[in-house]
Amino acid sequence: MMGPMTRILLYTGKGGVGKTSIAAATALLSARRGYRTIVLSTDIAHSLADAFDVPLGPEPTVIEKNLWGQEPDVYHNIARYWSTIQKYMAELFSWRGLDAVLAEEMTVLPGMDELGNLLWIADHVESGDYDVIVVDAAPTGETLRLLSLPEASRWWIERIAPIGRRVSRIGRPMLERMIGVPMPRDEVFAAAERLLNRLDKVHRLLADPAQSSVRIALALEKLSIVEAQRSFTYFHLFGYPSDLVVCNRVLPSEMAGDGSFGGLRATQQRYLPEVEAQYAPVPVRTVPQFDREMIGTERLAEIGRALFGDDDPTSFFYRGRPYRVVAEGDEHVLEVLLPFTSRDAVQLTRDGDELLLQVDGLRRTIVLPRALVDAPTMGAKMEDGVLRIRFQGTKSTKSSKRGG
Repeated sequence: MMGPMTRILLYTGKGGVGKTSIAAATALLSARRGYRTIVLSTDIAHSLADAFDVPLGPEPTVIEKNLWGQEPDVYHNIARYWSTIQKYMAELFSWRGLDAVLAEEMTVLPGMDELGNLLWIADHVESGDYDVIVVDAAPTGETLRLLSLPEASRWWIERIAPIGRRVSRIGRPMLERMIGVPMPRDEVFAAAERLLNRLDKVHRLLADPAQSSVRIALALEKLSIVEAQRSFTYFHLFGYPSDLVVCNRVLPSEMAGDGSFGGLRATQQRYLPEVEAQYAPVPVRTVPQFDREMIGTERLAEIGRALFGDDDPTSFFYRGRPYRVVAEGDEHVLEVLLPFTSRDAVQLTRDGDELLLQVDGLRRTIVLPRALVDAPTMGAKMEDGVLRIRFQGTKSTKSSKRGG
């Protein structure tokens, strides 16, 4: 597998497709191959403990040799990362005449629980206690939104924090009288910066193709397939490397003649080659529908064997880059992999050295490589799931900012 670097496998997928069992099975196999492995649930609807049929707590708990499980809890996380900011929010709300109890409630911001859970990834990498971290992540849309936050947070750190600090030094009391709300104290900025730097660290870990892979679990049914396609596009958009797609609960061929399930199996078999073609070159593997409840380590080991056979579950099953720059004659072309997206769904704007991509309301900023900073954008088109953005050769012209 890898050298001293911690391998990170993040499983995501629509609720109900059996993502937790697949994550648990992967972790179990990894541990039985001798890797010190932790499986961490960042999904608020924790079901890891149910899958293993053992109690798990907010700190890592031993499941068997080389294997730990963890279901972090929101209050635990808030105490570690969020309390100073939360106190300020509570103070802010109570200025507005909400009673203290209600103010406290309102400051557990939506999404903070999953974010707090994701922050553990950086802790586990830094501890050096684990060779492999398997993440059972929240249902797709939420995870994606949260994983894209560090880009926003970097902006916050660079632009807002210094202003906030200056303002609060100049005249907090005067400002508070004018606007009628408390200004955050310096320790609030410090806490926010700590939190955002930590998020940034998680973002960098998960976006590192030498270390991390996102794996998508889906069911061979229309809604699940469409949802998975959308998340696959967004992972690429945010630069998270994907190396495997897992189709779960595929009915075995001996059921083909069975009247009650024959039709469902036929539908699944029709979808399977489509899914394989859509995700290529990322490989697609299947896990069969078992005839019993797959709970506890021995059952999970069966899932793992069905999925990986003799392969190492921590392998990189595919390595590829979501975007790259290629030279074509005098021009440069920035290629962004956006599978399952049409050119109409993509909006492009350029601001100096930043290219802003918007796909169905999700925004991504790509900071252009140095070679392209002075090059005007010449236009863009979609070919086979690749958005190709052309830039003029830099020798002839100096920067004329133009929208893509």
